Amino acid sequence: MSNVLRVNSTAPVAVQWRVATYLELAKLRILAMVLVATAVGFYLGLPGWAGIASAVLLLNTLFGTALSVAGANAINQYMEVEQDGKMLRTCHRPLPSGRLERREALAFGVGCGVGGVFWLTLFVGLLPGLLSAVAVLSYVFAYTPLKRSTPLCVLIGAVPGAMPTMIGWAAGGGTIGLGAWLLFAILFFWQTAHFATIAWQHREDYARAGCVFWPTVDPSGKRTNRVLMMHTLGLIVASLLPAVYGQAGALYAVGAAVLGAAFLACGVLFVMRKTTESARFHLHSSLTYLPALFALMMLDKM
Repeated sequence: MSNVLRVNSTAPVAVQWRVATYLELAKLRILAMVLVATAVGFYLGLPGWAGIASAVLLLNTLFGTALSVAGANAINQYMEVEQDGKMLRTCHRPLPSGRLERREALAFGVGCGVGGVFWLTLFVGLLPGLLSAVAVLSYVFAYTPLKRSTPLCVLIGAVPGAMPTMIGWAAGGGTIGLGAWLLFAILFFWQTAHFATIAWQHREDYARAGCVFWPTVDPSGKRTNRVLMMHTLGLIVASLLPAVYGQAGALYAVGAAVLGAAFLACGVLFVMRKTTESARFHLHSSLTYLPALFALMMLDKM
């Protein structure tokens, strides 16, 4: 009897451990950022809040998008288990650490990815479902394998990374308008500027895993500098376009200009110093910039 009780008492712990491991496979931090971007796109694309109907539509959009992103992240780790095992920052992930088997990760990834696309198609709309499918497929079959052959993989990976705002906009508005493309451009440029300092900080780790990024092919950092500054300037221009094309008002225009100037200053600081501290400062500034810009957009619409 005591043995039975002991087995039963450990069962909930085992279940919780497995759930936590699968959530880690889904990359919750990235997933949270994606859902915020999706919700922003939904709100900005929505013609007008329709009470419970809009709330249900938003929840279905977020759920389907979450499944799709979790699936893409899991398949990505399934494909990169050897590379992850060589890097200090990723060797403790579920697959290289041996906490999950590869077939489990693949089943989870395919199930979530396909389920997310079908959920969006059935309960939100055909267009959000198609956009989600494009994002998952391009992330898994374009960005992931190209990481070991060309630095352009970062630009290719920025395409599915910028899709969540379009998925949200298409879900809320039923179509893709100019505002959706402007949001896409903002997120596209932001991702590259954001990733540049991450790649620089972990350049030795990435080189050990065979990843071909700008810091690994040019240890001097000159290419990283150019990419960072070009995409920061592109981000500033893209962030001002909603006001230029009448998608946002004066409040947003002034706020976007101030945020852009501050973010540019952080980029210049990194380029001039190239220290771990300046890289971290730029990384934190990028994580502050984007939510602040989204908040400005939503306040402006309100």
